[in-house]
Amino acid sequence: MTDPDTAELDPELRLGLEAILLVVEEPVSVNTLAQVLEIGEQEVVAALRRLRREYLDHGHGFVLREVGGGWRLYTAPQAAEYVERWVTRGRSGSLSRAALETLAIVAYKQPVTRATISQIRGVDADGAVRTLLSRDLIEAIGREDTPGQPVLYATTTTFLEQIGLGSVAELPALGVFAPPGPPPDEPPLDGYRQARRDLGRVTTRTDDPAS
Repeated sequence: MTDPDTAELDPELRLGLEAILLVVEEPVSVNTLAQVLEIGEQEVVAALRRLRREYLDHGHGFVLREVGGGWRLYTAPQAAEYVERWVTRGRSGSLSRAALETLAIVAYKQPVTRATISQIRGVDADGAVRTLLSRDLIEAIGREDTPGQPVLYATTTTFLEQIGLGSVAELPALGVFAPPGPPPDEPPLDGYRQARRDLGRVTTRTDDPAS
């Protein structure tokens, strides 16, 4: 009698399973896979176990794990060095100053709308917000209960992982970054652009070794 866990995997079943596993964002249950593929749960389990064993035996850069009540693909532990290089030297190292400013505003003001971000920065924030969304550093978490119901944004678990914090509560207090002396008056909502220019001139003079 053929062991279903060692039997040759049907090419069409492999095709369907691998396609689904590549696009899911969280572990997918056997029941869900069975419904989508229109086969029995036992057949799905046998196929998943076969794939898991194949990926391990062939030394792929990914592994198939059964976690959280479902199955999902993950990077192989032995590939951690390459993943770390990608995260630290690739995508995360190319954020523009505008994106970093926007990320800081979201981190400290969340939940926050694009309009508020733009008011604080003094410039339109749409491009920076799109960049941060594409990097999974911020996400939409709902809508503000005001006219127009603008989208509210907050940081993600990816953001916390990148900076090595357990929660946003661990972010350093803003006072740590404040210059000495009394804080300046808060500018009006339409005065942030000029305030940023003034701050830039002050910073330039402070950094000038001849000053």
